[in-house]
Amino acid sequence: MKEAYLYTDGASKGNPGPAGAGFVLVTPHGAVLKQRAVPLGVTTVGVAEYRALIAGMAEAASQGVTHLRVFCDSEFMVRQMLGIYKCRTPAIKPLYTWAVKLRGRFTAFAIQHVPREQNNLADGLATEAARLSAQGGGTCSIWASVK
Repeated sequence: MKEAYLYTDGASKGNPGPAGAGFVLVTPHGAVLKQRAVPLGVTTVGVAEYRALIAGMAEAASQGVTHLRVFCDSEFMVRQMLGIYKCRTPAIKPLYTWAVKLRGRFTAFAIQHVPREQNNLADGLATEAARLSAQGGGTCSIWASVK
């Protein structure tokens, strides 16, 4: 069993606007396994939130994590992933489906909402990625490589 915690966040300056995703994957003792800021080009904050979740989950799976606990400040996304809310937004539906598929790679999976103050590092990474998008930083090729 390999356990890890994943902190994710998405940002969009304009909604839609220049956007980015950020995630931090850590051990239960707080050692950083991977952190990443992912420029997304122009999109909405909802799409950015899901892309952060997907990128972080894919990284966790690639590192052999079997027990994953996710923390994010998007209460709406958390409630969708828990099945409390249905996913109806056309731009988000395929991302939701992808996240659910990735969730199946883990023996144990939990997701919970945390206040923004408890998600500072992922928030900063998402903001940096959105800044890079605004400067023409392009998009990340991870979406083609993770299925």
